Amino acid sequence: MWAAWWVWGAAAVLLAIGEVLLPSFVLLGFALGAAVVAALLLFGGPLSVWLAASLPLLLLLFAIVSLLCWLALRRWVGVYRGQVKTFDHDINDN
Repeated sequence: MWAAWWVWGAAAVLLAIGEVLLPSFVLLGFALGAAVVAALLLFGGPLSVWLAASLPLLLLLFAIVSLLCWLALRRWVGVYRGQVKTFDHDINDN
């Protein structure tokens, strides 16, 4: 079942919907990872046969691609330096 491309595609769609409901750019990285795995299983040729033979390889590929997508999203959409305001004093101090 895990070797079917549509399972990973459905997971990508569900994670993308979850990202819309919980906007934090965490689930979007997982959705992109699942979409890449689904595309590799669908269009991969001999690579997809090799990946489909082992669930740990699929999960490892999913984890690596999700991490890379998450890091890219943090770089492009994340909090930039100087964007967060910090306070050095308390308003109750005179």
